[in-house]
Amino acid sequence: MKLETAKGVRDFPPEEKILRQNIVDIIRNVFERYGYNPIETPLIERLETLSAKFAAGESSDAIKEIFRLKDQGKRDLGLRFELTLSFARFIGMNPQLKMPFKRYEIGRVFRDGPIKLGRYREFWQCDVDVVGSEDMSADAEMLSIATDVFRELNLDIIIEINNRKVLNGILEFAEVPKLKSEQTIIIIDKLKKVGKDGVKKELKELKLNDNSIKKILSLINIDGTNDQILNLLKKKLNNEISKEGLEEMFQLLKYLKEFNVKVKFLPSLARGLAYYTGPVYEVYLKNSKITSSVVGGGRWDEMIGKFLGKGKYPATGLSFGLEPITEALKIKNEELKKSVTQVYIIPIKTRKECIKIIQELRNNNIRSDIPLTDKGLSKCLDYANSFEIPYVLIVGEDELKQKKLKLKDMKTGKEQMLSIKDVVRILKGENKNE
Repeated sequence: MKLETAKGVRDFPPEEKILRQNIVDIIRNVFERYGYNPIETPLIERLETLSAKFAAGESSDAIKEIFRLKDQGKRDLGLRFELTLSFARFIGMNPQLKMPFKRYEIGRVFRDGPIKLGRYREFWQCDVDVVGSEDMSADAEMLSIATDVFRELNLDIIIEINNRKVLNGILEFAEVPKLKSEQTIIIIDKLKKVGKDGVKKELKELKLNDNSIKKILSLINIDGTNDQILNLLKKKLNNEISKEGLEEMFQLLKYLKEFNVKVKFLPSLARGLAYYTGPVYEVYLKNSKITSSVVGGGRWDEMIGKFLGKGKYPATGLSFGLEPITEALKIKNEELKKSVTQVYIIPIKTRKECIKIIQELRNNNIRSDIPLTDKGLSKCLDYANSFEIPYVLIVGEDELKQKKLKLKDMKTGKEQMLSIKDVVRILKGENKNE
């Protein structure tokens, strides 16, 4: 039997998992700093939930890429391909929740799609959403969260924004038939990837007339500052949906100025999912081999109400892609730790005493390890060195007689004879100069 993983999934050795956990910790801390609380939803959902036509949309790649299965009762199920749909279902099943409801969720999702650098079939998303606020301050807060996360990750980003109402207004202005609206938006969203000629070609294949194509291309490919582009669109578009979308954009830009968040307004940005109703946003890394977006999101005011068949539940949120962020940090030569252990205790015929010592270290929240079998000093040092454990604590009978322990810095080779209290202080980052 040949042992191998399924295509598009991976194992993570300690050095990679530690990096991923550090990224998740940073993201989680920022979410909680903004007052968002954690929830957890199942990996498996009913297929009707995942494939609802008012959710991702019948033409989206996500629907085509669902991993489908049946349970023993022959019910149609699927592995979730994102976290927003599960959250919408959660809200619908818990009508007693106080609004606005702020949540985050970090977990696995699955898509049976193409594989490339930073994109896999099993991957993690880190989502943050708020339900119950129509104000553009909620959208501005989302982009402030994204800015704070990448500042702490030390990665430079570009944030692109648009509004689905503006896009819908462009389609109305261009007299695009309603039945072709969703497919048209998906094609427009490809402008950065395939260019103006590529979009024009696909719109012709969709059998839009030349006048409609000309009008669309004249408005989705405008250069200028955010205000210049918005003001030009304001002059060109007179339909109500465009006016509403442009007003939201002006409000959002005002809030973003207060949050000190910089963005680029991009009229072609659509996001591929049908459930977006207002502002949409994507975050890209500057000067990185990772060319796909590392964060995506937007406002989705209608999905929950459509699941329930009543009411309006305004909502907006972001999804951080753990995979591309991790790959970006690895490419940037982020140092990978091979172990979480801070200190490795080496007993020299003092195992009984060392168990008491390691308990004291662990009680002080110091990540400590000790050989579980008898090993000589050289083998223990080799072991600590192979895992790049920063310190070893050598404990022999001579050290115990002096009521001291020998702490060795594995990077510099420096050795110190210290009391257990001094060892604790150094390992906790106190009195580093001692």
